[in-house]
Amino acid sequence: MKEQTETGKLKEGRYVVVDDEPCKILTIATSKPGKHGAAKARIDVVGIFDGQKRSIVQPVSAKVYVPIVERKMAQIISVAGNTVQLMDVKDFEMFELELSEDVVSKLEAGQEIQYIEALNKRKLDL
Repeated sequence: MKEQTETGKLKEGRYVVVDDEPCKILTIATSKPGKHGAAKARIDVVGIFDGQKRSIVQPVSAKVYVPIVERKMAQIISVAGNTVQLMDVKDFEMFELELSEDVVSKLEAGQEIQYIEALNKRKLDL
């Protein structure tokens, strides 16, 4: 899920969708309006799920999408290799995540853990 807002209303530390990826805003720099144009904003972001840095430049009146980022709790059902099977504690939805070996070694079945969900993507909030 995502909402639409104007670029000028964004704040550092909040979220925005860039290249269909939910991203956290690191910095915002706005320039003054020129002789023939509107004020522009340069926004530096980092992807929540891929960790990739991006930047966009557009007028402050341009429309952008803001993702709905939710923090939820899940219980670990099983750990098999690099795959962890989780169950959401509120709606009992089952899902699996692929994780790195060092993260998997810290997890065990029955443990409750927080995760982030945005635009139908999930990751553990470690």
